Amino acid sequence: MIKRVFSSLIAAVLLTVTVTMTGCGSSGGATIEKVSEAAPEAASESASTAAGDAAASESAGDTESSESYHIGIVTGSVSQSEDDRRGAEAFQKKYGEDRVILATYPDNFTEELETTIQTIVNLSDDPEMKAIIVNQAIPGTTEAFRQIKERRPDILCLAGESHEDLPEIGSAADLVCNNDFVARGYLIIRTAHELGCKTFVHISFPRHLSYETMSRRVAIMKAACEEFGMEFVMESAPDPTTDVGVPGAQAYIAEHVPEWVEKYGKDSAYFCTNDAHTEPLLRGLLENGGYFIEADLPSPLMGYPGALGLDLTEEAGDFQKILAKVESAVVEKGGEGRFGTWAYSYGYTVSTGLAQHAMNVIEGKSELTDIDDISAAYGMFSPGAEWNGSNYTNAETGVKADNTFLIYQDTYIMGNPGRYMGSTKVEVPEKYFTTK
Repeated sequence: MIKRVFSSLIAAVLLTVTVTMTGCGSSGGATIEKVSEAAPEAASESASTAAGDAAASESAGDTESSESYHIGIVTGSVSQSEDDRRGAEAFQKKYGEDRVILATYPDNFTEELETTIQTIVNLSDDPEMKAIIVNQAIPGTTEAFRQIKERRPDILCLAGESHEDLPEIGSAADLVCNNDFVARGYLIIRTAHELGCKTFVHISFPRHLSYETMSRRVAIMKAACEEFGMEFVMESAPDPTTDVGVPGAQAYIAEHVPEWVEKYGKDSAYFCTNDAHTEPLLRGLLENGGYFIEADLPSPLMGYPGALGLDLTEEAGDFQKILAKVESAVVEKGGEGRFGTWAYSYGYTVSTGLAQHAMNVIEGKSELTDIDDISAAYGMFSPGAEWNGSNYTNAETGVKADNTFLIYQDTYIMGNPGRYMGSTKVEVPEKYFTTK
């Protein structure tokens, strides 16, 4: 297992503060855009204020290579995957609309597979396109990449947070980066145990559980619960991409959280695989008791602002202030020591980090599958946060993939004061990397 811990030391990034849900919602078309909405921009050099960050970003953009090429970034819509989209917008704002082309796949991508594929493939019609990043790499991305490679083998295809089996998408993509479902499957349980939890409740639905990443993580979580003497429980909730939609799925969670806490006790920890479920789950746990270690795709903006009724407009772009405000509200609600997150948005840093890495590779500054180069690109948009990463190991063959990486950030538990759990420094037992 290749494993490295690294700290990113570049300045803070700017992002919009409302976070909604990935992989859920009503049907909608896909669009390709050169002109983005008013987007936050990612800083490039150290700066002490948001204004300083903005100035540094603009300056850095002016000094980049003048080589003419385009980078395409495909994400979900603002209404469905806020962090992913805002990261893409920030990267576009930094390097310019003439260089960075954005596109969105349909909200109801499970029902609009052909539209999804075509949206991604269409970017390769641009003769100056040199890299296409898809975050999240929803079903259809593998086929889209295969079509792109047939017509334009010169284009780099990068997948962030794939919903398709990693060996499958790895066969078509040049690089795949997912959250580390293996290490996190173990570490989330370990953290819950350290906080005194006796029961771990996993909330999901069949579509998600059919994904290799999520099914393996469930198996790892079960095994870790056995190791730490905890009870593991599975609860089912509606899939937001079905007819019930986001409102129905959220209503179900809101209705059942009090029942679950009463049934499993206040020393139970909860985890949901869908972002749409996160806000009502957080709200219910704040009101009824229970623990929440971190979201499926962690961010201080994932579910917390809505659950706490926070307006984070003034804090936009300053993660330290955002986290501090969220943390203060959690403590005020009585959640001290029970609620966690990553200090920086995962979805945001995947969009910006993979795009930055692609640019570095195109310009000859980085190697495509070098974990240190990948980490440095992610580090530009998550200052001071510790990460850990490893090559993906195929549970069937035991073979490590050269072009597929799993990454994660240290877990921060909110309190007065809060604390990092040191998750990135924990050695995950080797057996979990082939648990299935």
